[in-house]
Parts: sequence; structure tokens; C-alpha cells
Amino acid sequence: MHKVSIKPLWTISDAKGHNLAPRLLELLSEVQGHGSLSGSCKKTGASYRHAWSLIRQGEEQLGMPLLNMERGKGSTLTPLAEKLVWAGHRISARLTPMLESLASELEGEIGRVLSAGSETLRVHASHGFAVEKLIQSLALTGTRVERKYVGSIEAVASLHEGGCEIAGFHIPQGEFEDIAFKHYARWLVPKESRIIHVATRRQGLMVASGNPHKIYEAKDLTRKGIRFVNRQPSSGTRVLLECFLKKAHIDNTQITGYFEQAEFTHAAVAAFVASGMADVGFGVETPARRFKLEFLPLATERYFLLCNQSDLERPHLQSVLKVLNSDEFQFAVNQLPGYTAAHCGQVSTIPEAFPDLAAAKKY
Repeated sequence: MHKVSIKPLWTISDAKGHNLAPRLLELLSEVQGHGSLSGSCKKTGASYRHAWSLIRQGEEQLGMPLLNMERGKGSTLTPLAEKLVWAGHRISARLTPMLESLASELEGEIGRVLSAGSETLRVHASHGFAVEKLIQSLALTGTRVERKYVGSIEAVASLHEGGCEIAGFHIPQGEFEDIAFKHYARWLVPKESRIIHVATRRQGLMVASGNPHKIYEAKDLTRKGIRFVNRQPSSGTRVLLECFLKKAHIDNTQITGYFEQAEFTHAAVAAFVASGMADVGFGVETPARRFKLEFLPLATERYFLLCNQSDLERPHLQSVLKVLNSDEFQFAVNQLPGYTAAHCGQVSTIPEAFPDLAAAKKY
């Protein structure tokens, strides 16, 4: 199986048109993570002498220092270097899922020529961390997967229209289950639709370490001066947030950034907050922990894969179920902050997956 890879690459040009070395940006990112230049060198494989040469060259190009050095305390980034590093994090978080989707589409097109007649599994889902691990695991089994990262509503609609074989979506547990379910109901066919359980995960507020603005609940988003970063309108995460706003009788026009700033992934939201561009975001716990943010859980939701019953016996769907039921995959999911591989790999009808809604005849 041939794999297409597309990676985001960025740089800055000085007044003379000379670009900062991409290796310099990589070194600075590792210094942020390790707290020392020597640790950065070990991680990247650069010699200490070469690393210093790159840093001095970058400082000369930018006209400002990039590292603070204190004997016995390692290295810290200057404010300029911090901005450069967080710019890289934001670029990667925002663009990587789109580039991965494009790469997957190209793989599919090339693969259909190279392997005429072989089957490809089409997966449409939001960019979730468990889904990411599933795609990686399927690749190791040799399963050809064409993935497209879209909002949950778009994914479920695409399955209904024949655009994919698997759609990822998520429903909160508890008081908002009924409301969230209604957003997908028109594309669900009780006799044909099948729910594959993947995991539960926590959603909540992402804020800077120490929660400097004392943000604890939905109403705090409306406070003057608080900058919010949102998810795109078609995302299930935005649907969940709107449930909390409605419960608290909050007009979303009172929230600075609610419409102006929207990201397509949880990681991009976390990077936006961690870089200081926003004071708070709403999303899953995993990227918040990775970017060393404080996370305040507000809801637990179940993440599902939706498919048609008629496809369940096809080889690629069986490969998915085999991966989901494996100890290796479930262990990997359980290592993700906020995730639990609850009932992972279990296949249910809609009434079985949502017994309370079925009992109340809510669909």
C-alpha cells in the first residue's frame, strides 16, 4: 500500500529575503518542551555547536534574542521565541487534519489505479484522538482507508447519502442526550443504522494554567474582556456548547469570539488558548493536557461510529471491529487523557444504544 504524506512547513523572511532555518524553529520547540538547549539537541540530533549557530543566525536575522540562558537553570525562550513556537503549534493543529484528509484522498485515487478492484474503506469523522488511533491501527493491518475529517453532522449526513461506509459522531450522556440526538436523527434509519461504540470522553473548558481569569462555567464566557475560541458550526462540540448556553439562558452574541474565531479541531482550539490568543476554549481533555492547559470538565459523551447493517459483514468493517476489540487499541485509548474505551467494539441498534430515548419514544 502506497502512502501519501503532506506536512505543513512555514518560515519567516527577513528584510533581505532570507528565511529562518526550519531547523531553528524545530530546536526552539524542543527547548520549550525540555527546558534546555542540550535536551533539544538530543531530541533533534543536532550538535550543540550547530544549534548555537542556528540560534545566533536567527537572532541576527530577527534583531532580537531568542534564548535566555542561566547557569544551572537551563534555557528558556524569550517572548519572541515563544511566539514563534506557538505559531508553529497553531499551524500544525489547524492544517494537519486538512492535509491528512487531502493525502488520504490522493492515496485513494492513486490506489484505485495501482490496485484496481480492491476495496477501500471510506471514513468521515471529526478529528478525534481515538479515531486517529483507529486509522493508524487499520493502516498497520494493510486495510486501505480513505478518511475525511469533517464535522459530526456532515459525517452522519454523508453516510446517509452514500458518501462513506463509516461516520464518526458523539452524543453527551445525561440531560443533553435527547437534544444532541435530534441533530442527527433525520439521517438515522432505525432498521438499518448500526452504532459501533468506541469510547467515552470528557468535554469542558480549556484555560491557561492556574486559571488566571477564574473561568469555571458557561456564564463566565460573557464577562467583559474574556476572549473565546469556538469550534465550527457543524461540529458536535459546538452543539454541546450551545446546550450549556441555552440552559444558562446565555445569548451567544454576548461572548467575544463566538462567531469571529472558530477552529476545526480540538487541538487547534487548545493551541489558540495556549498561545495567548484566547482566554478560553471548549473541547476535549487530551489536547488541553498536551498543551499544559487547565481543563475543567463539564460533560461526558459517548463517541460512536455509525454504519449500515448491510455493510457489517464486509471485510473492511470486520477489520474495524477486530481493531476496536483488540487489547492493544483499547489500552491506547485508555491512555488518552479524558478517554475511556467503554464498550469499545460493541455493535448496537439505535434502541439498544439509546434505551432511555427509545423508552420515551423520542425517535
